[in-house]
Amino acid sequence: MSDEQRNTVWRFAIIFIVILLGFGAVIGKIVYIQAVERDEWLKVAEKQVPTHRPIRATRGNILDCHGQLLASSMPQYYMYMDTRVPALHERNGKLFNTYIDSLCLDLATIVGDHSQSEYRQRITNAYNRGEKRLRVCDHRINYLQRRALEQNALIKKGKYKSGVLFEDQHRRIKPFGILASRTIGGIYGEDGVGNSGLEKGFDTQLRGKDGMSSIQKIGGRYEQVTVNEAVDGMDIVTTIDANLQDIVEKALMTKVSEKSAKWGCCVLMETQTGYVRAIANLDRSEEGNYYEAQNHAVQRVEPGSTFKTVALVAALDDGKIEIDDTVSVTRHPWQYFSAKHTDAHPMDTMLTVRSSLAVSSNIALAKLITRSYEGSAKKFVRRIERMGLMDSVFCEIPGADKARIDVPKDTVTLSKMSYGYSVELSPMQILMFYNAIANNGKMMRPMLVTGIREDGENKVTYKPETVKSSICSKSTLHDIQGALHDVVWDNHLGTASAKPWSKKAQSNLVSIAGKTGTAQLFIPGHGYSGKHHRMTFVGYFPEENPRYTCICMIEDPQFPYDAGMDCGSTVRVIAEKTMAYTGCYIFREGVRVLDKR
Repeated sequence: MSDEQRNTVWRFAIIFIVILLGFGAVIGKIVYIQAVERDEWLKVAEKQVPTHRPIRATRGNILDCHGQLLASSMPQYYMYMDTRVPALHERNGKLFNTYIDSLCLDLATIVGDHSQSEYRQRITNAYNRGEKRLRVCDHRINYLQRRALEQNALIKKGKYKSGVLFEDQHRRIKPFGILASRTIGGIYGEDGVGNSGLEKGFDTQLRGKDGMSSIQKIGGRYEQVTVNEAVDGMDIVTTIDANLQDIVEKALMTKVSEKSAKWGCCVLMETQTGYVRAIANLDRSEEGNYYEAQNHAVQRVEPGSTFKTVALVAALDDGKIEIDDTVSVTRHPWQYFSAKHTDAHPMDTMLTVRSSLAVSSNIALAKLITRSYEGSAKKFVRRIERMGLMDSVFCEIPGADKARIDVPKDTVTLSKMSYGYSVELSPMQILMFYNAIANNGKMMRPMLVTGIREDGENKVTYKPETVKSSICSKSTLHDIQGALHDVVWDNHLGTASAKPWSKKAQSNLVSIAGKTGTAQLFIPGHGYSGKHHRMTFVGYFPEENPRYTCICMIEDPQFPYDAGMDCGSTVRVIAEKTMAYTGCYIFREGVRVLDKR
């Protein structure tokens, strides 16, 4: 090998060794970074990743049938300050020191959480500590307050000089206060997830879809850039009429306050459509005030004597009895095996089926139903099921109870079922049944929502829904309507008829037909109490051409109490004001109703 060839080999060898050493150094550095400097470089990397923040969608509105707001999202803002921004610290903090007093004066004047000096101390302390995210005000401020603060000389310089940032939040408000509050429902915290009522039932439509933004460095400055736009929630149009709701709630409030009742509920339904025009639920607080706490209208209870109408419809339609059949009652209790049946209005007489409903005789109903269905109680329950009462009828309010009407195991239970014990219905289900009687036998599903809107346009429309085209035969319907007339207008027997001291459900302006109900309350550990009751009146009006059906139920009123006098008179007041509001001229002769709309 020549010297020249040897030199060439050496040159290649040296180059290879240099490359190999360089490669080894790179590998060594990578190993060192991963093993020793890993955490430090991960922190650096995290700082380079854009910070993503959600853009909250504005929750949709809940509207009454005329478009008035029942629930809406009002924009509010948290005010933050980054006291570390360089502009506030340049030239020994000249910008900060120049404007701090005017800023604190505006905060004290416009917001008022603190005095000017307190705001100054709070912000100055944060400035000295170099606090990144100081919440300037204790509470959220509204839009007008934000606009006023934005006129401040420091804030007008922008967030990169002032450090001030307003962060949007939305607070759910109910412009009509407690009106239908429990039915409208509520939401959880800042995320705005519906937790009750329509807010929960239509949460998906109301919530919309959140967007996303990220903070990115653009042109040497950090900017918040929208990645995905938020899609605001849709509006829910309800059947509620805010004016009728006000009428119903005031009438109920007057009565429960007068009777110091535990709770009361009242529902007003449009007869032909099943639209719920008003729904009020009032609970008494420990302080004795009333507020909307539970939706009693969809919670089942023992209905008491309002169930007598259901029992008679079954027996009449099955051909077990005729409306003019008679039954004997006495002032003494009627013993039926282990059950002792008594009447609130004891008398020794013979009653027809029709008059037994008017006077609301427990003894008469127990005798009639046991005589009709003794040994075939299952047939009794199945007949009631065919009326539609057991159907799931009120899905718009989450958690609404289904009716409980079980086949009795013995005739003693059957005898008690005849007048509303050992069965459970919600006030809404009771109302639905009586509304069917008013609506010529056609049972309508109670409805609270008629549509869903997006940007003012209807996206979904809900039409009135028939549960049963007919709950009974025409002859049975005619017989029962006559008996319900007597409840209010038979001044000798009717439990809601006029007495010397009270008009009860009788009105000089509008004819009402309906049924009273009084049920003893079951006290755990003590059984049924003769001192604690649940009162009810459910009726429809005008009787000759029904447009509305209304139920009033009051729990555990203070003595003295009477279902016709208390609940019946409440429905009467509602009926009179409803007919006046809806624009009807009412003439007492025949109660002729002329609708001017």
